[in-house]
Amino acid sequence: MKRDLYDGLLAWKRQEGRKPLLLRGARQVGKTYLLKEFGRSEFKNTVYLNFEQNRALGEFFSGKLDPRQIIEKLSLYFGVDIRPEAALVIFDEVQECPEALGSLRFFQEEAPEYVLAAAGSLPDLHLNKPTAFPVGKVTFLELHPMTFGEFLEAAGKSGLRRLIAQKPDFEPLESVFHDELMGLLKKYYYVGGMPEAVSKFAAGGNMREVRAVQTDILDAHKHDFRKHTGKAEAVRLARVWESVPAQLARENKKWRFSEVSKHARARDYADAVEWLALAGLVLRCHRARAPRVPLAGYCDEDAYKLYFLDVGLLGARLGLSERTIVSGNDLFVEYHGAFAENFVAQELTAARRAERDRTERLFYWAGNGLAEVDFLVEEEERIYPLEVKAGASAKKKSLITFGDKFAPPALSRATAMNFKRDGAIFNCPLYAVSGFPRLVRR
Repeated sequence: MKRDLYDGLLAWKRQEGRKPLLLRGARQVGKTYLLKEFGRSEFKNTVYLNFEQNRALGEFFSGKLDPRQIIEKLSLYFGVDIRPEAALVIFDEVQECPEALGSLRFFQEEAPEYVLAAAGSLPDLHLNKPTAFPVGKVTFLELHPMTFGEFLEAAGKSGLRRLIAQKPDFEPLESVFHDELMGLLKKYYYVGGMPEAVSKFAAGGNMREVRAVQTDILDAHKHDFRKHTGKAEAVRLARVWESVPAQLARENKKWRFSEVSKHARARDYADAVEWLALAGLVLRCHRARAPRVPLAGYCDEDAYKLYFLDVGLLGARLGLSERTIVSGNDLFVEYHGAFAENFVAQELTAARRAERDRTERLFYWAGNGLAEVDFLVEEEERIYPLEVKAGASAKKKSLITFGDKFAPPALSRATAMNFKRDGAIFNCPLYAVSGFPRLVRR
């Protein structure tokens, strides 16, 4: 399946003074597939090492880390001529071999002519030897679950994706296109963006198979809690992870430790939230004390909302059926707003972090409990507010309050309605939110 980050890999390959690549992302977002496809299409040879699958490969990195000696050993072992620029060497699950991760530093310093790409789910969290991390010696890229645009490509709807991407204004789309896109968005709410789930859907739309994939992924994440942490910490991680959907269903989605367990305290569970956020399993949206540039300078570290990494996994965790989500029956009403916000959080994260460090954050604004704007986006030293509504609600009190107080360059909503401009307020359909704030800046 086509991934947008492929263009980022091409740009990395062509960089002058190219460093080894470290591709990060949560479990099963498609890191291995993407790197292998990149190697197959762009290089004469590909050498693939998986340090979790074959721990004996770590022996090649014992003793002195001499890049050219390592290349010679790998060439002999795999029977492949590893030539500079002609071969891609992939270190997968590199967090399982700190010495291999550390060797990237020496490849950058002593043998930059070789093309190396490493991938890992948690490489910067669980190293046996933290000092091995090659600080400043690698280029980072981050892979997320497939966006709605990538989902459209996989579903054979690339024309609809182009229609959204090339939209020059807020004139409504023809209703036939808008209705089809909203129908596909509901399916995306169920399928989500985990590549294996999308592949099952694209191959025939069997939703039972999609849900089985999602259940396996959720189980794998729980296994990771036990694998990478101690027993007590694994329990705290599981409690936080399982509390996210219920807290998203509340009107006030601000994260509360008291709802994780009866006697939970912030100091007991803050590390668990940090672990899940760094692992890419939750998306954290911090409250900004004021909508000023830079938003990070006005971040309230203790006030935030948590979203799932993938809206499809959110539905699987809640056990909601295809009929419930796609048809939007009464059972789904309670969670409708949560799905819309979670979707927007995903889209904004993928659009703004694909080629940046993961320290860039999501932000929201709340004013004395009377008004709240779901997302603030910083672009070219200006702050753009975005309110999210799951349906076609015309309510905009919070947005108007924000506008009166701070006079932003534009006021915007993401809703189920078509493109529309209502005075000073721009309505962006949920399916087009990845382009925010591009349209309103024109």
